[in-house]
Amino acid sequence: MTDRPTIEDLLAPVAVIPVLTIEDISDAVPLARALVAGGLNVLEVTLRTAAALAAVETMAGALPEAVVGVGTLTRPEEIVAALSAGARYAVSPGFDPDLVAAATRAGLPYLPGVATASEVQRAQRLGLGTLKFFPAEPAGGIAALKAFAGPFPDLRFCPTGGIDQSNAADYLALDNVVCVGGSWPAPADLLASGNWQAIEERARAAAALAARR
Repeated sequence: MTDRPTIEDLLAPVAVIPVLTIEDISDAVPLARALVAGGLNVLEVTLRTAAALAAVETMAGALPEAVVGVGTLTRPEEIVAALSAGARYAVSPGFDPDLVAAATRAGLPYLPGVATASEVQRAQRLGLGTLKFFPAEPAGGIAALKAFAGPFPDLRFCPTGGIDQSNAADYLALDNVVCVGGSWPAPADLLASGNWQAIEERARAAAALAARR
């Protein structure tokens, strides 16, 4: 579908993507409203719970201004399920050519994960220009991304894994980082207690990182 935006189009305007694990479907809309109100409108719902796809569908329907995606995809058939639920992009923790092919067929913007130079090379050969770097901190963090910049000067990364408000700005300062992802804007304890105001405040602090780039 040629009218769909690319993953680069979707990620370019944002600094932080909140990574969300939703157990209770009733939390989906108030959570999304709090994040969008705080300035984070690109959201990733992980496929780690039975409620995930229903949450995506509910959030996408209630907040058309939000760009809701699905994360933790590990099988090609999940690409179709994500698209059917209204997801506007998909994310995987690792690199799998079959998932790349499935996303291409579906016309769904896709962000596969890489952790090594070998995986980066394989992704580059398939024509991918933006990749998730995961798990960022265990895989070498900022030092690894700086090292990638030499042999892969044209690639851009969205690091996730071990990133929070304390180190996000350091990642965002790298030329080859387009944005970062993390769960800190909506942590499990605030989600469980329904503290939407606190989540909105965290989202606002995360969104403010864009001004420091």
